[in-house]
Amino acid sequence: MAVTAVHSTLVTPADETRDAPRTGRARSGSSRGSSRRQAREPESRAEKKNRTRQALLDTTMDLVADRSFSGLSLREVARGSGIVPTAFYRHFTSMEDLGVTLVEDSMRVLRRTLREGRRDLAARKALPTATNSLEILLDHVRDNEAQFRFLIREQHGGVPEIRRAIDTELRLFSKELAIDLARIPDMAAWTPDDLELVADLIVTIMLTAVADLLDGEYRGAAVEDEVVDRAKRQLVMVFLGMTRWDPQRSG
Repeated sequence: MAVTAVHSTLVTPADETRDAPRTGRARSGSSRGSSRRQAREPESRAEKKNRTRQALLDTTMDLVADRSFSGLSLREVARGSGIVPTAFYRHFTSMEDLGVTLVEDSMRVLRRTLREGRRDLAARKALPTATNSLEILLDHVRDNEAQFRFLIREQHGGVPEIRRAIDTELRLFSKELAIDLARIPDMAAWTPDDLELVADLIVTIMLTAVADLLDGEYRGAAVEDEVVDRAKRQLVMVFLGMTRWDPQRSG
């Protein structure tokens, strides 16, 4: 998030440097005047509020790196963000509201990343598109480990509001994938329920791969390659089954 900072910069043009008297008072006055001219406008109230809100989100993400969200207190989140506890409520209605916002922000970025990666979806390219989406997802996981550790841990965590938020976001993820699958000519006759069922299977495979990559036991390039290869083979099996599926038998 861009934050406007107030800088005081001393600038003396070359001509003024040559012509200015060598007295300390003249230099000081010129510098102060230049500094005032160069100073930027103070941070607005909206900018300050956004900065504090982001600080609360960032602090929370740092705190949940090695423990569950339910173990956090509002007081320690506020303290880590440099505000008093009562100021927390200017940004979030509750700790649960803060947690749900973390989920929505993390998943929004993920869905946008995957959507951009699927733009080249072409006819009869379901499998390459799925494996490409898997690679995009895993690259995103490596770049944003903290967010994904939070999502994987809290998917079955102790805060109902966060569990529901994650479930909602995953459903949106599956629905977007189902829409992509529906554009494939060979799947044009599939029912929406069947498309969503396949999308759910693909998402489950992807999430399992993410959880395995984030597991402390899965470290090192060789092991990561093994996890990715296993997920790709699972996707191949899903798509082989799709080619044999008769939509008329559905239901």
